[in-house]
Amino acid sequence: MKFYKHVSTLDVATSVSPMGEIEGYQVRPGMFDVVGATALPVGVNFTVHTHDGTSCELLLFHNGEEEPYAVLPFPEAYKIGDVYSMIVFGLNIEEFEYAYRIDGPYDQKEGLLFDRQKILLDPYAQAVAGQKVWGEQRTKSYHARVVKDMFDWGDMPQSSRELSDLIIYELHVRGFTKHESSGVEHKGTFAGLMEKIPYLKELGINAVELMPIFEFDETVNAREVDGKRLLECWGYNTVGFFAPNTSYTAAKETNHEGTELKTLIKALHENGIEVILDVVFNHTAEGNHKGRTFSFKGFDNKIYYMLTPDGNYYNFSGCGNTLNCNHPVVRQMILECLRYWTVYYRVDGFRFDLASILGRNTDGSPMNNPPLLKSLAYDPILANVKLIAEAWDAGGMYQVGSFPASKRWAEWNGRYRDSIRGFLKGNCWESWNAAWSICGSGDLYGGYHREHNDRYAGYNSCVNFLTCHDGFTLYDLYAYNDKHNWNNGWNNTDGSSNNLSWNCGAEGETNDPEVLSLRYRMIRNACAVLMCSRGTPMFLAGDEFGNTQYGNNNCYCQDNEIFWLDWTMLEKNKELFEFFKFMIEYRHEHTIIRKKLPDALCGMEGMHTHDLQAENMTLPPETRTFSVSFIGYDAEKGCDDFVYVSINTYWEDVMITLPHLNAAGAWYLSVNTYGNENGRYFYREGEETMIEKEFIMRPRSVAVFTGRVFR
Repeated sequence: MKFYKHVSTLDVATSVSPMGEIEGYQVRPGMFDVVGATALPVGVNFTVHTHDGTSCELLLFHNGEEEPYAVLPFPEAYKIGDVYSMIVFGLNIEEFEYAYRIDGPYDQKEGLLFDRQKILLDPYAQAVAGQKVWGEQRTKSYHARVVKDMFDWGDMPQSSRELSDLIIYELHVRGFTKHESSGVEHKGTFAGLMEKIPYLKELGINAVELMPIFEFDETVNAREVDGKRLLECWGYNTVGFFAPNTSYTAAKETNHEGTELKTLIKALHENGIEVILDVVFNHTAEGNHKGRTFSFKGFDNKIYYMLTPDGNYYNFSGCGNTLNCNHPVVRQMILECLRYWTVYYRVDGFRFDLASILGRNTDGSPMNNPPLLKSLAYDPILANVKLIAEAWDAGGMYQVGSFPASKRWAEWNGRYRDSIRGFLKGNCWESWNAAWSICGSGDLYGGYHREHNDRYAGYNSCVNFLTCHDGFTLYDLYAYNDKHNWNNGWNNTDGSSNNLSWNCGAEGETNDPEVLSLRYRMIRNACAVLMCSRGTPMFLAGDEFGNTQYGNNNCYCQDNEIFWLDWTMLEKNKELFEFFKFMIEYRHEHTIIRKKLPDALCGMEGMHTHDLQAENMTLPPETRTFSVSFIGYDAEKGCDDFVYVSINTYWEDVMITLPHLNAAGAWYLSVNTYGNENGRYFYREGEETMIEKEFIMRPRSVAVFTGRVFR
C-alpha cells in the first residue's frame, strides 16, 4: 500500500540536479508515485496521469492571471505508463498558480473529450486559486496552488468513541454564523464556527457533521429570482476533492490553504467534539454534456464518469453526471482522498452523499460486493474512522438496511425519519415501524447479537434523524403541511412533497397561542424520542432553538436570511434550548439507551416494547400509544440502569401502567413534554417525582421515566 506525500520521499529530492531545460526552466523526470504538486527544496514536483491522452503540458500562471506565462510540455522520457512527472527547478510556490492541458482524441460517442485548448485543474490539487471571494469567480478557468503544510497537530490521539456514543450536529459552515445575529467576528467562516465552540459545548453535542467543505463553486447556475441572487451555497458540486473551500476562511492563506480549517478541527477535538465531513463522491460540478470541462472530463472523461453505450452521462446523482467510483483509477483517487483528510486534517468520520452510487459498477449496475466499499472498510488508515452512508441515490437504488457494509459502515436511517415523523403526527399505522426504530432498528441492522464484530451491531450501524439539511427544519415540520419553495424560482416544483409534516392547525407563522403551544410540544416530543432511541442521534443546527426556513424544504440556493441561522431565536426560545440540553445530557448519562449492556442484576429483560399496560408486550398495529423499556447493568455506575419511554400521539389523555421493578425501587418522572402547571418539562436527579403504578399521559406527549433501586 502506497502512502502518498510522505516527507521522507521529499528528502531524496534535496540532492537531485537538473537533466534538461524546457522553455528556459531546468527540469528532470520527477517522482512518479507522488501525485499532485509537491514543494521540494530545489523546486516543485508535478505528477499527473491520463490513460487516453496523448500529450501533457504544464501551465504556469502569475497569481490571478488568465494567460500562462510559461508552457512546459512533458517529454516522452518524463512518462512511465500513464503517468507524467517532472521536477521544475527554481520555482517559488508563492509566485505562481498552475494547471494542465491534455491532448488526445475527440470522439463523443466513445466518451473521449480531449481538447488541447482546455485549461484543466489538477484532480489532486490541494488548493484551488481564484475562489477566495464568496459569490465571485475571479478566474475563467480553475488553477491550483502548491500547499506547504506547516501545521503542528501535537500528540493528540485519535478519538476512540464508538459511533453510538456520538450526538451528531449537522451544520453548514457559512449558514451557521453568517446572520448578523450570530455575534461572531468572522461571520460565515471556519474561524466564525470556532468562535461558537463554547455554545456547542454548552449544548452538549460531541460531533459536528459539516456540510461539504471541499472546494466548490457556488456561482454555478447562479441566477436572479425576485431581485435576489441565488447561489448554490450547500456545496454539493465539488470542484476539487483534496482542497478545502477557500471562501470559508477569514484569513489569507495563500500556499498555506487549510490552516484555518485545521485550527478549527484541533480546537473542536480539544473540546471533545469530533468532526465528520459530508463528502460528495457521486458527481462533480462538471455536469452533463452541457457542463464545463475544467478537470476530470479533460483528463479522462470515460474513466472518471459512468457513460452510456453512446457516450452520454448516466445521471444516478440527479446532477448531470455520475462519478465512476468502481473504476480502479477513480477508486484509488477516492481512497487516497479519504486517507489525506484523515491524516492531514485529522477528520474523525465521513458521511457519503448518495452513497449507493459507490456500489454501482462501471456500467451503472448494482454490485453485490463493491470493491470501493470493501477497500474503505478495511483500509488501515481509515480503521477508526466513522463511515456513514446515505444509502440511496437518485437512480432509484434504496439500500437502507441492506447497504454493502462489510460489517463496518453505518447508514442514515431513512426509515427512522419516516416512521417516527409519521407516528408522532398521528399516523397509527406506523406504530410497529416506529417501535422497531426506537429500539435500534434491529430488524434492519441486527444488534441483539454481536455477530462476531461489535462494530456492526444495530446501535452502531444506524444514524437516527428526523431533520437534516435536506427538508424541513424541526420547527417547520410542525408549522407547514406543504413545502413553500417559491423563492427558489422553480414554481414550487423542487424539493420533496412527502414531508410527513403537520402544521398543528395553521399554515406558517401565527400568533395563535394554542397552535404555538402544540408546535413546541411536538418539537419536544421529537427531541425526546430521538435522544431516547438506540442508535446514533443526529439533528440539524438550529432545531434546538426553533429555527425556521419559512417552509422552504430545499434551501440549496438560498444564501440569505432564509437559510442562515437566526440566533435571535435562541433567546426567544431559551426554554426549548434548555430542553434540548437536558435531553442530550440525559442520553449521555444513560448508557443503556445507547447500547446493549450486560443483563440487569434484577433479572429484568434488556429491551421491550409495551402496550398501555406494561405487562402487555404485544403492540396492536393501530395503537397510538406505546412504551419502550431499556434495562441493563452499568458497570461504571455499579448498578442497574432503567429507562422507560412512553409516547402518546393520541389527542386525549391516556392512562398507562409502568413495569413492576423486580428489585426494591421505584420509577421517577424525568421528562414530561406536556409540562406541569408551571410549564416545567424535565427534572434532574433529586428533583423528580416518584410515580406509582399508573401515570396519565397527556395528549400528544412523551414521558421518560428513570428507574432507581433502593439500597
